[in-house]
Amino acid sequence: MTIKLLAIGKTDHSNLQSLIDDYQKRLGFYVKFEFEIIPDLKKTKHLSEDQQKQKEGDLILSKLNTTDVMILLDENGKQLDSVGFSQYLQKHMNSGIKQLVFVIGGPYGFSPEVYQKANGKLSLSKMTFSHQMIRLFIIEQLYRGFTILKNEPYHHR
Repeated sequence: MTIKLLAIGKTDHSNLQSLIDDYQKRLGFYVKFEFEIIPDLKKTKHLSEDQQKQKEGDLILSKLNTTDVMILLDENGKQLDSVGFSQYLQKHMNSGIKQLVFVIGGPYGFSPEVYQKANGKLSLSKMTFSHQMIRLFIIEQLYRGFTILKNEPYHHR
């Protein structure tokens, strides 16, 4: 199985990007992992929030294969602890899917079409974090989830 992370816009902070790169490298020892950035929309000042969500949604959906399982990182999604998240990953691996895609949307969330196509929603916290920080958090949690599945000492229970 491949795990893919889709995110709108590049990471602006070099220190944050360095941490993302570190966890991405670590994660590669456990699973095939891809991180794809969808460039920020240009000329958004003339777009409403709904128009921006629609355009970003079209870009997100264009990156999916028909067999992909898409999970949205959404403030209204299901919350799991790290052990629960590792079990969630194991369930998807056992199901035989080819690609599990986690999606971080733009500043206004997702279009109705993206919500309709989604196979699930996860929330990393009830708190609000920048979209840039969420990238690091989800990649670290993916890494943590695989170390839990392998009974490695990274996660302390």
